[in-house]
Order: sequence, then structure tokens, then C-alpha cells
Amino acid sequence: METVLLFVLGVLIIVVGLVVSIGLHELGHFTFAKLFKVRVGQFMIGFGPTLWSRRRGETEYGVKAIPLGGYISMAGMFPPAKRGDEPRDGRPGATFAQPEHARPSTTGLFNVLVQDARDASADTILVGEEERVFYRLVWWKRVIIMLAGPAMNLVLAIVFAAILVCGLGLPVPSTTIADVGSGTPAAAGGLRADDRVVEIDGTDVTSYTQMTALIRAHAGRQMSVVVDRDGSRETLQVTPEARRVQVSDRWGTPSTDWLGQPVLTRAGFLGIGNYTTIQRQDLGSAFAYLGSDIQGIVKIVVTLPARVTQTVQSTIEGKKRDSSGPISLVGIGEIAGQVAASDSPILNRTVAMVSVLAQLNVALFVFNMVPLLPLDGGHVVGAVWEAVRRRFAAWFKRPDPGPVDMAKLVPLTLLVTGVLALMSLALIVVDIVNPIIIS
Repeated sequence: METVLLFVLGVLIIVVGLVVSIGLHELGHFTFAKLFKVRVGQFMIGFGPTLWSRRRGETEYGVKAIPLGGYISMAGMFPPAKRGDEPRDGRPGATFAQPEHARPSTTGLFNVLVQDARDASADTILVGEEERVFYRLVWWKRVIIMLAGPAMNLVLAIVFAAILVCGLGLPVPSTTIADVGSGTPAAAGGLRADDRVVEIDGTDVTSYTQMTALIRAHAGRQMSVVVDRDGSRETLQVTPEARRVQVSDRWGTPSTDWLGQPVLTRAGFLGIGNYTTIQRQDLGSAFAYLGSDIQGIVKIVVTLPARVTQTVQSTIEGKKRDSSGPISLVGIGEIAGQVAASDSPILNRTVAMVSVLAQLNVALFVFNMVPLLPLDGGHVVGAVWEAVRRRFAAWFKRPDPGPVDMAKLVPLTLLVTGVLALMSLALIVVDIVNPIIIS
């Protein structure tokens, strides 16, 4: 019973962390939208049916049933359509909400979707507040509004990384051997569990990273290993086997390429496992840790369709999940539950939970920076393209082309949304059927 309660507690911690992270993300958008006088009609956490809402001033604040995202509703996200050969008017006095008889006739699904988006945008603009719209802002203000959300997640990730690395400490492999594989070069050389490696070929060994570097450099060559065994020193002659082994980072995490395949190199292999210890590190290490997380998640996001396909295929074939592959929020909750219910020391479990929260915010930051609508990065690209287009028009003394018609990208937005929904559903099914089991 206690294990079940701890598992539920771990899941709840992640759910609360996710809701807070999403809320602060939307607060970043909201704060700068208000600062730049844009009317914000809604501030919502989640999607689907509304569980609770309250209106304060012009904004309705609420929580919805599915805590998988959030949004704020800003007035005038899309400019009005052109009328004939007239340029799209972005100046004061432009007509926004067109009467039905004045709207351009639309045929075909593409045009209907675009016009529906424009109509929905026009409906958010109140009479007398035509200036308080998103698309009329100067381009750099729109960029700031859209970047403010991901920036909040990045700040949260930095805070969690600093707490983790500088306050709690990271699990770091030590130079003390935990186990020796049967029939391995280590066993043949006389190494035993609980031996602490103190010297290799006359070089004092003070860290796991240094020890593994020396072992790998002696591929196929005998080396002298001095170990501390029960308080006394023993000198052993060991010959690492030359193998293709997976590269690891400074924290012992196995490295993969952009497609999730192991990065291999020729190196010496002994066949030992090492104990880990929790060690606090400096702030520079916190940023290095965060950078490693960002790099790993960027790899996953860039190759997401291929990685999701590989994950689904592995599940169909009955193979074990790649722990460094893509995972849904359901899977993240499962991992958090496993961590909370494990018999590890409380410090180790706390470290793991804070690490999950840091990685969750890194994922929210990276994912929202993808330059596709409806993600924040798509709006940033649109604003920057508008600035470039207007600058070129000014250089060549051409008429101002006006705002970029982002409404024309609505069909692409729906396609992207649909693909993301399908991939999310596939990962949720995989996380239920073939979850990642932490050791």
C-alpha cells in the first residue's frame, strides 16, 4: 500500500510541476501582451471542458480538464483579408469585422479554413479597441510576446538545474568497483567488487572520468592497476579488451546520434560496474548539465517522427524501450511514480524528481521554439519575416506590404497539430503497453 501511495505521490508531483510550468509559460506571454496594450480575452491552463473560470477585468482566467498545455487569447492574431488589389491595411482606421455581404466569397477547404480563422480573429476585436490587437504591434514586440513563454520555461529549467547540481548534487560514478563481470578482463586480472582504483600505470586516479579515460586508452595493452582493498594496496596487471563501446558524457550518460543510435568508439573494456555517489558541483557544471539536456532534447525534437516510428516499431516487435527516446507525459508520470516508490535513499529520489522537472521545462522550451505554427516559434518567424519584407520594401522604395497574412498558414497549422496529436497518442499507447522501467 505504501508503494502505491508513493507512486501516486510521484505522479502528482509531476502533474503539479507541469501545471505550474505551463502556467508560468502562459504568464510570460500574458505579461508582455498586457505591457504592449494587447487585449487578452482568456488565460487558460489546459484544454477541453472548463473546470473552473473567473473573469477579472477584461480577461477570463480558468483551468480546463486536460492539463497538456495552455493558451492566452489575444485580440487580432490575424490581419483582415485584402480587398481586391488594395494592400492589407495595418494602419489605424482599418475595418476589421467585415459584414457577411462584404466578405470575399470562399470556395474550397483551404480558403474556408483561412477565412474562418480571419473571422474568429475579427470576433476578438471590440468596437473602440481596434488598436489593441496583436498583428498591429511592431514586429519586435510580437517577438518578445511569443518568446516570453519559452523564456519562462528556460528560467525554470535553469533554477531546477542549479538546485539539482549545486544544491542537491548529481549521481556521479566513483572509482570504487561495484561488480566485476564473469569472464571479463577485470576478472582475469584479479579485480574484485569493493576495490577502489587509486592508480593506473603510475598516474593517481581521483575521478571516474579519469579512470575510464585511462582504461579506454589501454585498449589491448597491459596496464598496472593499484587498488585499495580492505585498507591495503594491491597491484594488479590487467589488459583491457579492445572493443567498440558507447561514448558517455561527463556524468556517465550514454551518448546517441540524431537518430537515437549509440555513438561508438574503439576503446579498452574491463567489464566492471562502479558505485555512484551524490556530489555537489559548481554553477558552471549546472549550465553544462542544462546544455547537455537541451542538446539531447533538440536531437529528439528534430528527428521526432523517425524516433516515434522506431519506438512504436520496437514495441510491436516486443523489444525493450530506448530510455533516451521520446516519451509522453504519461511516460514521464510513470517514471516519476517509479522513482518515488523505489527503495533508493530519499536524497537520490529527490535528485531524480528535480531532474525530471528540469528536463520537462527544457522540453517545453525547445518544443515551443520549433518554427512552425501553432507553436511560439512559428509566430516569431512570421514577425521576423514581416520586418525583413518591410525593410526591403523601404530600401527599394516600394509600398509598405503591410502585415504578413499568417492566416494563410492555418491549413498547415492544422496539419502540424494533427501530426503532433497522432504522435502524442502513439507515445501514450506505447508508454502504457511498453513503459520505460528504471533500474
